[in-house]
Amino acid sequence: MTESSKPQLSVSLGSNRLHGVVRADRIRFDTLTQLVQHWGDPQSRDDIIDALDELASVVGSAAREGELDAAVEQVEDVAGMDTAQVEVQAPDVRRLLAELTVVERVTSRFQKGAAEIKHPALRATRRHLAENPLPGQQDRRSA
Repeated sequence: MTESSKPQLSVSLGSNRLHGVVRADRIRFDTLTQLVQHWGDPQSRDDIIDALDELASVVGSAAREGELDAAVEQVEDVAGMDTAQVEVQAPDVRRLLAELTVVERVTSRFQKGAAEIKHPALRATRRHLAENPLPGQQDRRSA
C-alpha cells in the first residue's frame, strides 16, 4: 500500500490489516490551542485546571456510566472548546476517498456471507436446485 501524500490527514490500514486508522493532526492542534486560549486569565486558568483535575480523577478510577463523558464536557465548557472537526478541501476529499477505498477493500475481505461463496464443487447442486426448486415448507404447527 502506498503511503499518503499528506500523512497528517490520512486514512490507512491498521497494523493487523483488520481495521482502518484515520489520522487528523489538525484536531489535536486545535484542541490544545482552544484548551489554553484563556490561560492568561487567572480565574479561567484555575477553572480549567480544576476541570482537568476532575477529569484526571475520573480517568484514574472506575468511572460510572456517563461520568467520563460529563468530565470531558466540563473541560470543553470551561475552556470554551469547539467541536473537533477538520475542514477538508476538494482535492483532499478525493485523496481521502481513494485511501479509504483501499482500506475498505482490504478490511472487508472477510465480510462475504456464505451465500456469496461460490465453490465449484457445488455448481451441479446449484444448477439442480434452480431447475427443481424445493417445495415450500409446510407449517408443522397447524398439523
